[in-house]
Amino acid sequence: MSSGPSRHTGKPTGGLDDAFHVFDTTLRDGAQREGISLTVADKLTIARHLDDFGVGFIEGGWPGANPRDTEFFARAQQETDFKHAQLVAFGSTRRAGGRAGEDLQVQALLRSGAPVITLVAKAHDRHVELALRTTLEENLEMVRDTVSHLVAQGRRVFVDCEHFFDGYRANPDYATSVVRTAHEAGASVVVLCDTNGGMLPAQVQPIVHTVLTDTGARLGIHAQDDTGCAVANTLAAVDAGATHVQCTANGYGERVGNSNLFPVVAALELKYGKKVLPEGKLREMTRISHAIAQVVNLPPSTHQPYVGVSAFAHKAGLHASAIKVDPDLYQHIDPEQVGNTMRMLVSDMAGRASIELKGKELGIDLGGDRELVGRVVERVKERELQGYTYEAADASFELLLREEAEGRARRYFRVESWRAIVEDLPDGTHANEVTVKLWAKGERIVATAEGNGPVNAFDRALRVALEQIYPQLAKLQLVDYKGRILESKHGTKSTTRVLISTADGDGEWSTVGVAENVIGASWQALEDAYTYGLLRAGVEPAE
Repeated sequence: MSSGPSRHTGKPTGGLDDAFHVFDTTLRDGAQREGISLTVADKLTIARHLDDFGVGFIEGGWPGANPRDTEFFARAQQETDFKHAQLVAFGSTRRAGGRAGEDLQVQALLRSGAPVITLVAKAHDRHVELALRTTLEENLEMVRDTVSHLVAQGRRVFVDCEHFFDGYRANPDYATSVVRTAHEAGASVVVLCDTNGGMLPAQVQPIVHTVLTDTGARLGIHAQDDTGCAVANTLAAVDAGATHVQCTANGYGERVGNSNLFPVVAALELKYGKKVLPEGKLREMTRISHAIAQVVNLPPSTHQPYVGVSAFAHKAGLHASAIKVDPDLYQHIDPEQVGNTMRMLVSDMAGRASIELKGKELGIDLGGDRELVGRVVERVKERELQGYTYEAADASFELLLREEAEGRARRYFRVESWRAIVEDLPDGTHANEVTVKLWAKGERIVATAEGNGPVNAFDRALRVALEQIYPQLAKLQLVDYKGRILESKHGTKSTTRVLISTADGDGEWSTVGVAENVIGASWQALEDAYTYGLLRAGVEPAE
């Protein structure tokens, strides 16, 4: 007796009209990306994020094909209670010459408990003959038998027509017959797959329209991104009548990836006016994108449309002048619609408007003080000429801005001197020792510390010196460090820039230092990091 559909799989399409499907395959197709290796716990976490976002279907993997996916479906039945999504199991049509009811992998699909099953079927005649090593007619029978068997067992069935577009161009009659067979056997949706990712929008649209007209089947689209057109191809298919889109979070997938879930959903909601997510969920998009990136242990793409941190970042002074009048002049949507924010980047391209808008973003009212703004503009340009970068170091810029606005630098401590010693030991290891001499609240402090590198030793020495006076510093943690040689001078002399990211449990900030050596640049960035951390903590300057 086969298992029935799990009761822990949620409501169809989140209570939305079933007329349009958002189908996510991050846990199967997305997991094929190089560098991604998901545990069962990872997959369950991502599934919960996707359900929270409001997708209609979550393809969890291929039960029976590997122990991890089999365990995922078993645990999903017990550990998930989706509010919006239905869980989907992926598998293939039965083997040639057999019967669906006796096929072991078809039985594994039923045992998964998933209420929806996606079957992959060959739609390219050459693949049928060379890969499956069977006849074209037997392939159609494999589709017909497997779909009808699963439907009879109470499952909703989607059929992915693999290599459909390439197959259609080689033999349109046969590719169309696969779609027609799946539809007539009871498949709810037949998905046209650009498996090799070689199609262009102008090619996709007429093919989808023709197949829709010829078969009457409900069609979906699955696009790979090998030409950089997966999102465009997906939308072209929707224009032609497809009502089911298959995507992955952040475009993860084999080779260069799949159609990216987030730009597709944003386009459908904001450009097409389709309601494909539950109310209010579009504003969760940036958070969901970054949360999933955290789980797969890949940095979020900073320049990803809609959800990247640079998606609404403005650097040119001309743009800033226009945005000051009306943000819509250089933004195609309000970033808050997708949970993102507008950012002003401060650089040597900055003009007065950039500085004023950045000050407002940081909560500093420049009050239309043209002289003050002019001083800041000139100081930024002068410092960037020396090698500083403020678009990547907001905290250092805020300290600079406050210094000009308040007429004095924020000083919680004053450095008298520092010394770093790096020793190569006979056993091949290294010893790093730093001594700092500084003043804080009228007290002269000398502190020495060792570390696994000079920057780590600096950090420890500062903590030894200052944590008793400023206990708030105990929360600070260095989370990233980047060093870059900017230019060579005479001999081994050069200009070095260091960027340090620091966190306090409630937020993260970046600071910059520039000097003729990496240790001096690191010291500057650390000093700014500590100063900004105390500013965030609400500590008043000591002098």
